[in-house]
Amino acid sequence: MRIPLRQQILAAIFAAVIGILSQLVITLPFTIVPFTLQTFIIGLTVTILGTKTGTWAIVMYLFLGLIGIPVFAGGASGIGALLGPTGGFLIGFIFNGLVTGTIIDKTKRNYVWASLANLAGAAVVLLFGAIWMHFGTGTSFSAALNAAVLPFILPGIIKALAAAVIGVTIAQRLPQRFLTPVK
Repeated sequence: MRIPLRQQILAAIFAAVIGILSQLVITLPFTIVPFTLQTFIIGLTVTILGTKTGTWAIVMYLFLGLIGIPVFAGGASGIGALLGPTGGFLIGFIFNGLVTGTIIDKTKRNYVWASLANLAGAAVVLLFGAIWMHFGTGTSFSAALNAAVLPFILPGIIKALAAAVIGVTIAQRLPQRFLTPVK
């Protein structure tokens, strides 16, 4: 897949922003999964940039963390963060990008479709996180759901809707050349 330089630069900028907003962490006492703005900025990125450029930004972000740059929640990085109990959320971001972006790219970039797309993408991340936690920690699937999904449903809905509204608003104000889908 060839991505034009303009889209690569946009993806790199958004990858950096994802890394910055991932540092805003609230740790809840009843779960090992931190509350961050990662899912918000992931949804916002794809809502603005579309599937290919947005997902490329997510992949860049994950690569930065993989090579040791402390961009994951709480300054984590490396293969251990990706393979640890919460690594499924990080991997799920890629699929969030694909799901959210595909829905937005195939429909109209409006508040309703962007909201539905971001809600679907957020659900994908929670599902990946729960499945990964279940297999990675050996806990029951219901325990993984209790730790990785239930506390984050309402915040996830709020972040998904905010990403949709803000993303569509920004996308409507950007020059069209920034939003041109990559072929």
